[in-house]
Parts: sequence; structure tokens; C-alpha cells
Amino acid sequence: MEIIAGVDEAGRGPLAGPVVASAVILPKDHTIEGLRDSKKLTPKKRSLLYDIIQKEAISIGVGIIGCKEIDKINILQATFKAMQIALGHLSQKPTKALIDGTPLPNQVIPNEGIVGGDDLVDEIKAASIIAKVTRDNLMKEYAIIFPEYGFEKHKGYGTKQHMDALATYKSTPIHRKSFSPVKKWLPTLSWIHENKKVGWLGEKMSALYLRDKGFTIIELNKNCHPHGEIDIIAKLNNCIHFIEVKSGLKDSENHLLEKFTRTKLNHLYDAIQFYQKEQNIECDIQLDAITVKFQKGGPKIKYFPSISLN
Repeated sequence: MEIIAGVDEAGRGPLAGPVVASAVILPKDHTIEGLRDSKKLTPKKRSLLYDIIQKEAISIGVGIIGCKEIDKINILQATFKAMQIALGHLSQKPTKALIDGTPLPNQVIPNEGIVGGDDLVDEIKAASIIAKVTRDNLMKEYAIIFPEYGFEKHKGYGTKQHMDALATYKSTPIHRKSFSPVKKWLPTLSWIHENKKVGWLGEKMSALYLRDKGFTIIELNKNCHPHGEIDIIAKLNNCIHFIEVKSGLKDSENHLLEKFTRTKLNHLYDAIQFYQKEQNIECDIQLDAITVKFQKGGPKIKYFPSISLN
């Protein structure tokens, strides 16, 4: 019995964010209506179909390749790798894979490339929707960390809003440095210092660090007037973490740690109480700290969980 997996990707063209691929096996007699190329669907319709596919598909696999690897191996190879990972994550091994566009090289599973497959084959249409919604949701998460860039709107593509933000704020760690429009906007240590972006960028680097550790980033720079600002609010398991960040260019690690004064911590404690009451939080909470030392070769980030007020 032939088991067909459809495979498609989202995110080959953007200047920022990962490339995401999906592989989907549908029942032969599936009843999903409205499947088509994800780019031709409204966000609302995509989201509805995403939920239906998740329920009705026999198996779904997703592969995600980040910008660092895209820069290392190029976007085409990264796309192939994401597709291979997606196929590998299927719970049931297909007898054949149908790929939107170009067939996959060096793939154990027999596969065939179908030009325009995301408008012709239901399995590829479904994979197109899963990949697109998955990637869009990732870019919305990044938008919480980088609100200046508008990732929730353009999803990393080179719109005017995005290009203007690049010119003003330079590229971020989720930008693809091998893409020519990004190359001209790489931040330098001198630019960070001269434009007073040390603390600003340190908080964003810290949020990315926490996200990579499994945290869900809730908010940055929460103003809890009159008690001050909370740098990062994040969640891990059933605990809300409030993170204070100290960043520096020439500061030693000890000097950065000395900035966590008792007065500062007391203000943070008051801000956290304010936030708890405002949001009616009843789960566990924790106050953490992060230091970021900017240096040649990349920032040095250290995480200090459970800062005590005692």
C-alpha cells in the first residue's frame, strides 16, 4: 500500500528568521475542504485549516533550520535539510514523498519534485499550510523581542518597514547575514557604544538566550510605574520569571554583578508585586539575573537564577 507524504517549505526568501519545512501524510479518504497553496489563503483560513490538518493527518513532521546554519550552508541546502528533517519526524515512514518544486537529493525515501505542487497535490497543500503557520507563529514570537522591526507583519521579508528598521537599528541575531541587504547593516561594537544601544541590545540578546533554553518570552521592558521597569518577563513550565539584565562593553563580569544592588532589587520586588496584582498571577514566580558582556567574537551571556533579596 502506497503511503504518500507531501513536503513543502516556508521562508526561503525572507531576510530574517528560520526556514521551516513540513511533511504531511493524509488519509486517503480525508474530508478536509479548502486545501490550497498557503500563500493564497487568508491568515484566518490558514489557521483554521492548520487546526483541522493537525487533527485529521495520519502524521506530521516539521523541520526548522535557523539563520546561523542558513548562513553556513546557503538557503537552498538549508531548505533541503529542513525537508529531510521534516520527513524524519514523521511517525510513519512514507513509501514516497512528493516535494513542491525540486526533488530532494540524497534522500533515502523515494521522492519526486512537482512544480506547483502546492496547488495540485493535497498532501503538499497541507504541508504548505503547516510550514507557513508554524513559521509565522515563530516570527510573532520574535516580534515580542524585536518590536522595532515589525516581524509580526512582514515575517522577515524585505518590506519598506523592514528595510527602514534595518537602517535604523541594524541587523539582529535572527537576520541572515549572508543575504546582501543584511550585510550592509551589521552592528559593530563602536556603533552599539556610540548609539547607546548596549542595554537595549543586551536585553534582546538575553531574551533570545532564554528562548533557546525553552522559556516563553511574555514581554520586554514592562513599565510598572512608579516602581520602575522589568527588563524581561518569561515563563518556564508553571513559573513566571522576572529577569533583570545588566550589559556592558568594557565592564568586567564582577562589575556587572555589582550593579545588582539591594536598592535595585527592592525596586524590582515592588515592581513584581505590582505586576502580580495587575495580571492576577497565582503561579510560582522567580527573580533572575543575566549579565551580557559585549566583546569581539560575540557577547558573553551568563544567567543567574533565583536572585535572593535576603
